Amino acid sequence: MIQLNSILESTVATFNADSIPEERKAILKPLILYIQQKLDSNQHVSLNFICTHNSRRSQFSQVWAQTAASYFQLPVSCYSGGVEETAFHPNAIASLKRAGFVIETPKGENPVVLVSFNSEFTPIKTFSKLFDHRENKADAFAAVMTCSHADENCPFIPGTEKRIALNYDDPKEFDGTSRVESGYDERSMQIGNEMWYVFSSITNKA
Repeated sequence: MIQLNSILESTVATFNADSIPEERKAILKPLILYIQQKLDSNQHVSLNFICTHNSRRSQFSQVWAQTAASYFQLPVSCYSGGVEETAFHPNAIASLKRAGFVIETPKGENPVVLVSFNSEFTPIKTFSKLFDHRENKADAFAAVMTCSHADENCPFIPGTEKRIALNYDDPKEFDGTSRVESGYDERSMQIGNEMWYVFSSITNKA
């Protein structure tokens, strides 16, 4: 396992697989099986987390999944995309900062945001884009649907080997409210905890 920065290590230490309801574990099982089967076949794993605007839930998922994969030293590449191009939402970025990620956010309407979990590793490159953007360069991948709207409105995603619906509640509902920080953090921590559970369940035989 690799070392995370100290703040992020403290955040990850709060993750607890026992807090994940059994019904959620059943939903996560196809993702675990997909990753394990690819590794058992000595294949690199590519995951494309997809949500409508690629601004909140899919970004959380890409960042936490890539961090977990790197932490457990698994050959997994994580991407994200949407059916519309918007921007990585500032409230989601702020939530990841509170969790301990070091984030570089240039100015602009849809800037490329660099997210770091360890200064020795290349930052995770994130920005809002369509699911088939050239940045998501995998030829074969699992399409992990993080919202029901995208799942219902993307009946066909080219290059998909496996389609997996996780569907998280949208933290957008907390925008402009007194619960904006706690609401976003709750969703980020849920996704982080579940991604940690997924990748900690993998036995790397590659």
